[in-house]
Amino acid sequence: MYSGILAEFDKPEAVVHAARELRHRGYRDLDAFTPYPVKGLEQAVGRPRSRLNWIVFPIAMSGAGLAFLVQWFCNGYDYPLNVGGRPLVSAPAWIPITFETGVLTASISGLVIFFILCGLPQLWSPVFDVEGFARASIDRFWVGVDDRDPQYNPVDLERALHDLGALKVAFAKRRER
Repeated sequence: MYSGILAEFDKPEAVVHAARELRHRGYRDLDAFTPYPVKGLEQAVGRPRSRLNWIVFPIAMSGAGLAFLVQWFCNGYDYPLNVGGRPLVSAPAWIPITFETGVLTASISGLVIFFILCGLPQLWSPVFDVEGFARASIDRFWVGVDDRDPQYNPVDLERALHDLGALKVAFAKRRER
């Protein structure tokens, strides 16, 4: 959510109920801000499962495959050493390096892709200017509807949020340049 309307709640159950009710009323561009993970809130705001694992897995396998290829090239092709009649291509001996390189590739690519998918680093957002929003990291629960939502109507939405038990309703507006 970049700009739109925010509602403050004092209990996690209230924010989950409000998010479900807003989804039931047709709002699709919802977001929630809480001090800790709230069970059921992701489904209530309509967040799909992360695609991060499907993106990172092929990259990790490529890293592991590249590590195996480098070991094969160095030990079996470019500079083969026949020591004690052992095979030049010894896959069991290369498992630790192959595995560790796959883990390293997965962790680094996962971190970078996570930041890209989340749109980070975001140093400022209009929601940071809402009075009392800092308590979202302490003891308050917020739900927001983005102003790009097709159903967005600030008057009706403000009334609906008050009816759902919001302690406070505030607007987050874009800064003019």
